[in-house]
Amino acid sequence: MRDVTIIIVSFNTREELEACLASLAAAPPSTSHRVVVVDNASSDGTAEAVRRNWPAVRLIASDRNVGFAAGNNLAIREADSEFVLLLNSDTLVPAGAVDALVRALDSDPRAVAAGPRLVGVDGRPEISFGPMMGPLNELRQKALVRLYERRVPLAEARVARLTQRRHHPDWISGACLLVRRADALAAGLLDERYFLYAEDVDFCAALRALGRRIVFVPEAEVVHLRGASGRKRPDATARAYRQSHLAFYEKHHPRWAPLLRAYLRVRGALPPA
Repeated sequence: MRDVTIIIVSFNTREELEACLASLAAAPPSTSHRVVVVDNASSDGTAEAVRRNWPAVRLIASDRNVGFAAGNNLAIREADSEFVLLLNSDTLVPAGAVDALVRALDSDPRAVAAGPRLVGVDGRPEISFGPMMGPLNELRQKALVRLYERRVPLAEARVARLTQRRHHPDWISGACLLVRRADALAAGLLDERYFLYAEDVDFCAALRALGRRIVFVPEAEVVHLRGASGRKRPDATARAYRQSHLAFYEKHHPRWAPLLRAYLRVRGALPPA
C-alpha cells in the first residue's frame, strides 16, 4: 500500500503553517499519509499551536533552529513510509495534488523525485525548477526570472510553455518535493551544510546520481505564498543565501568558488566564515 509522510519544517510561520495544515485537512490526499511538523525553535507559538489545534499531526520540536535541510532530515529518518513529501509551511495544497505526484513516480520507473507546478495566490506560475546550478546556468536562470518578474512577453510565454508540460529538469523546488524514502536515504539525505537555500538543488543532484531523473508534474498544482520566514528576517535570510551559494560552489564547482568569494567580497556581501 502506498503511504506518504508529509514533512513541514517551520520557523516562525505559525499563521502560514496553520493555513497549510488546514488545506491538507480540507482536502486530504487519498494516499495513506501522516503529517509531521518540524518546528525549528520558533518564538511565535508554533509548537503550542500545533499541539493545541492539530492533535493528529506529529510534532518534532527542535530546541534550536537547525535549518531547512537538517529539519527535514530529522523527520525523514523517523519516517517509516514509502514516500516522503518535503512541503514548505507557506504552501496551500489543493485536492489531488499529492496523489498526482505519487502517480507520477509510480508511472515512471526512471523517476526519482517529483515536483508540482507552483503558483502564487494570483495563479501565476513560478519558475520552480531549472538546470544544474553553475556560472552560465545561473546567469540564464536569473535573466529569465528577472524578465518574467517584469512581465516581458517572451519570458512569460517561455515560462508558460515550461510550466504546462511534464519534463525532466535537473532540480525542482524543495517547497514541494516528493521522493521515495529509500532513495532519499540512498542519496545521503539533504546536505546539512546548507542552512537555507540550495539544499534542494544539491539534493536533486544527489538523487540524479542514483541513475534516475527528476520529473516536473504540471497536473499537480500547489499554491506557494513564498518566503514567509525570510520576510521576517531579511538580513539573516540574505546571509544564509550567500553562505549556501558559496557552499554549493565549493562542493560542486571548486574552481569557481574563489571567484565567487572575491565577487562577494568586492560587493561587501561576503558572509562570515
